[in-house]
Amino acid sequence: MASETSVPVPEEGFLTSVFNEIISSPLNLALVFVICYLIYKIFKSRNETPVQVAPEPQLPKLRKDFTVEEMKKFDGNGPDGRILVAVNGKVFDVTKGKRFYGPGGPYAAFGGRDASRGLATFSVSCEKEGYDDLSDLNPQEMESVREWEMQFTEKYDYVGRLLKDGEEPTNYSDEEDDKDK
Repeated sequence: MASETSVPVPEEGFLTSVFNEIISSPLNLALVFVICYLIYKIFKSRNETPVQVAPEPQLPKLRKDFTVEEMKKFDGNGPDGRILVAVNGKVFDVTKGKRFYGPGGPYAAFGGRDASRGLATFSVSCEKEGYDDLSDLNPQEMESVREWEMQFTEKYDYVGRLLKDGEEPTNYSDEEDDKDK
């Protein structure tokens, strides 16, 4: 009687089983291609030299109260490109946010104006001419204005007050003299 010798069948290797699992499903193939693409983008971005963007020239700090008419000059179209926006009677220099408040920006209508009513009513327009006392806004809208005022205070430089008709501006030079001492 002849003895049968069995030839051992080698077990499938780890890499072979992973490869077989990947090619067995179209979803797995798609995921592998996405992963390879993302890895390519990561390595490509590391090898690129960063583009140097010239820093924006710093404008001198402005400390002054403004009338509604004076504010209109600061809509980003002036020679220095400065943009001022008033919120709840306070004027802020938003020049560093010119992508939003400058010419062509989504909130360009607020540049050089009192944006309080527009921010309160979620309207990107400034329909009222002259000083707007906001007295006709409801409590929720006034709360919204105060929240916007806080956000502007945290993000932008305070310049001064928005003056009512006939109101006298504050002399800020006294404050600067006190700081020097």
